[in-house]
Amino acid sequence: MNENLFEAQYDVTKKSRIKRFYESNRTIIFSLIIFSLISIGFTAYYFDSKERKRVELSENYIDAKIYLQNGETDKAINLLKEVIYSNDTTYSTLSLFLILNQNLIKDYDELTILFNHIVENNKFKKELKNLLFFKKALFDSNFVNESELLERLKPIINNDTLWKPHALLLLGDYFFSKKEYLKGKEFYLQLLTMKNLHNDLYEKARLQLSLIPNG
Repeated sequence: MNENLFEAQYDVTKKSRIKRFYESNRTIIFSLIIFSLISIGFTAYYFDSKERKRVELSENYIDAKIYLQNGETDKAINLLKEVIYSNDTTYSTLSLFLILNQNLIKDYDELTILFNHIVENNKFKKELKNLLFFKKALFDSNFVNESELLERLKPIINNDTLWKPHALLLLGDYFFSKKEYLKGKEFYLQLLTMKNLHNDLYEKARLQLSLIPNG
């Protein structure tokens, strides 16, 4: 009997404490609930908006390729530039590569601006960033001098990266085209000392070496 009475009194006391705590902190509790609901709603909206934006970018990229197939180059370029300035790591990069691969923009300064914008406004994994630098150097090789090209490729050829053999081949071809055969030979030989490369790279280097005049 006494035990039941004690439990009943404890239960009443506990409920009274909870009620007092609630009444004392009612404003804070409601504020926390409202804040939590707003945060959940904002997070859901953010991810939904982000997903819709990526879908739109993918559609714009595909539309640009269709414009190219239909010979509407100006429309394609404008759309690709919009995607580049959207600062999406995937589609901005793909759009720049499409411009480079299709030689859509020939103005060196304009392409440099687009490239710099992508590098400065996106975060890339190491190999993708090296690919960007290689693509830029490949384009630059038609415009810059020897020291500038070497400077651009230095971060690639001085590091262990997937794009190092491609950079060495580019430099070899660059000097070969200028008939500076000894310099070209140096880079071809560096490439041939590398292990586990695709056979095409070895064959290209060997072919170029075989074309270098003796003496």
